[in-house]
Amino acid sequence: LRWDGAVAQARMDNLLSSNYGDKQLHGALSPYDGLSIGILSSVKGVGYGSGDLPMPIVTGQDAEIPSVKSMIAGEQYSTIFKDTRELAKVTVGMVDAVLSGSEPQINDTSTYDNGVKVVPSYLLEPVSVNVSNYEEILIGSGYYTADQLQ
Repeated sequence: LRWDGAVAQARMDNLLSSNYGDKQLHGALSPYDGLSIGILSSVKGVGYGSGDLPMPIVTGQDAEIPSVKSMIAGEQYSTIFKDTRELAKVTVGMVDAVLSGSEPQINDTSTYDNGVKVVPSYLLEPVSVNVSNYEEILIGSGYYTADQLQ
């Protein structure tokens, strides 16, 4: 799928025309906000969000500004937020530990299995963001300003 919104839109166009001609789409769970925007363009293009076709639930991940704006507009339902500021801090700490010859901080020794072994990891807590909590989570934390989301 190449993580490309235009490719996602074309794929959704194809799925809708071949499988949903006489059926209603209720949702599309996307792994990335950039794909969600393409999916939303496709469903809006065939009339969802107007008249008798309510918007399907469309999710995403990464809390990108276009998707947050889409949530505020009542289109995208939710996104998953992982604070990249925290990710950067943890990454720097891990690299520093390895370079100084000590063990990096990890918080998970059981769930990340790459098919060969369980890899010790530091997992950040994902947060589900929607129209009811984006101000608290994204603006309240200083990740975005209110102006960025208008």
